[in-house]
Amino acid sequence: MAKEQLRIFKIGGKVVEDADQLSAFLESFARLKGNKILVHGGGKWVSEMSRRLGIEVKMIDGRRITDADTLEVVKMMLAGVANKNVVSKLQGYGCNAIGLTGADGNAILAEKRPLKNGIDYGFVGDVKSVNREVIRNLINTGLVPVFAAMTHNGRGDLFNTNADTIASRVAVGMSKDFEVELNYCFELNGVLKDIDNPASVIHEINQNNYAQLKAEGVINSGMIPKIDNAFDALAEGVKQVRIMNSKHIIKLAEGQNQVGTTILN
Repeated sequence: MAKEQLRIFKIGGKVVEDADQLSAFLESFARLKGNKILVHGGGKWVSEMSRRLGIEVKMIDGRRITDADTLEVVKMMLAGVANKNVVSKLQGYGCNAIGLTGADGNAILAEKRPLKNGIDYGFVGDVKSVNREVIRNLINTGLVPVFAAMTHNGRGDLFNTNADTIASRVAVGMSKDFEVELNYCFELNGVLKDIDNPASVIHEINQNNYAQLKAEGVINSGMIPKIDNAFDALAEGVKQVRIMNSKHIIKLAEGQNQVGTTILN
């Protein structure tokens, strides 16, 4: 018997932090038929509120050091402001969403990240397991789960967790029950050959041309872990991974599939 389809979308960066872009994305997301999950970040909001509260923002290689004070800001801005803004807007567009962190329903279990190269990232979690039964039950009741980028360890501790990773691990977990399509949405049209040319989209990336694109420097820095995550997800049962412009979700809602960059095994 064929599995039902499940589409998982991760939004972050400028899309979450720009009210107009976010509203446009959510309106289109609400129009998508079928089973779906949304995962969002909101790091800029965390940084801005930290500064307003006089809490130092510490980043190493683009990764946030989440000390105890920063964790409180993450709870407030991600699980609170960002998540409830997204959920309330989706309700306004007729999408019956439910806002969650990994702690809700014991949905996503993690452990504190160990020291890496002598760096203590603080209250940052590495995902250990996804409670697919709880998530499946929510979907089966007609609800659309909306995850803020937070997890927990089952012992009372919450963790700041990379939203790309959460999306990937939820996709892998749910692939046991569904045919899963994972979509990373941001402000570019996909993976670009020329960062200054929005039309230079690389429509498909596989293991062979990925190695070549990295060697040529076309794919570099922050895009590498995103694509590595994509290949890991494909290897563990996810059907398809796409990197796309959030504005083009309307094309998916209209039944088009040739959108952005598709990552293939």
